[in-house]
Amino acid sequence: MITIAEAFAQVKKNGDKAFVPYIMAGDGGLESLEEKIKFLENAGATAIEVGIPFSDPVADGPIIQAAGIRALKAGTTLKKVFETISSFRASTSIPLVFMTYINPILSYGIEAFFQSCNKANINGIIVPDLPIEEEEILLPFAEKYQVEIVRLVTLTSPIDRIETIAKKGNGFLYAVTVTGITGARTSFQEHLGQHLLNVKEVSAIPVLAGFGISTPEHVKSMTQYCDGVIVGSKIVDLFDKNDLEGIKNLIAASKKVGIEQRSL
Repeated sequence: MITIAEAFAQVKKNGDKAFVPYIMAGDGGLESLEEKIKFLENAGATAIEVGIPFSDPVADGPIIQAAGIRALKAGTTLKKVFETISSFRASTSIPLVFMTYINPILSYGIEAFFQSCNKANINGIIVPDLPIEEEEILLPFAEKYQVEIVRLVTLTSPIDRIETIAKKGNGFLYAVTVTGITGARTSFQEHLGQHLLNVKEVSAIPVLAGFGISTPEHVKSMTQYCDGVIVGSKIVDLFDKNDLEGIKNLIAASKKVGIEQRSL
């Protein structure tokens, strides 16, 4: 298995941009999780964001909410996700990053959660409802068990706050591209490209754009301004429709991206 930093270094060496797809653990049954992860790895994903189903997902739009409900109805629990990934993790090398909320971690037990992450070779976590001012409850255990905390910055984050957040961690910085929840978009703010460039200027770690990205054209446009993209709702939707070619086309759009500037 390789680390998040190693995966990004390889992408840069290849002249590509990073592509991190999101999947909901347990959507379609936990028995499908191994197949999805290995498909995405073989298709050229840089890392995979694995969502933990939760009853109150404040950052997620309708598609991911529906996937979470399906997963919960199928009996998915955090413990079962750990057990499932552990059963096949040795046959994969791609970095895995959990996307969860703080309540499931607290319910599971903070140290127990990070210990389980370590045993299952989970490389990082994203906790969108935990601001940096409160992350000290997790940080000692994340460091102890070598789990990277991936932090988010938004369109409304002041540049000094972005700089403060960017100085933490060694994985990547998640630059949210909309002022709202996840879900496909047809257009983005006029000055998004400049915003991403501003974030890159103050970040020593890779900057990935996420939320709303749903077409190969979006991928190509966004990656003119940052180091890669995270695609969630569209990947979940395409898996639900068994449109594997659509997923391959999205990932392919991150490869050998040109350097010309494009309007967002």
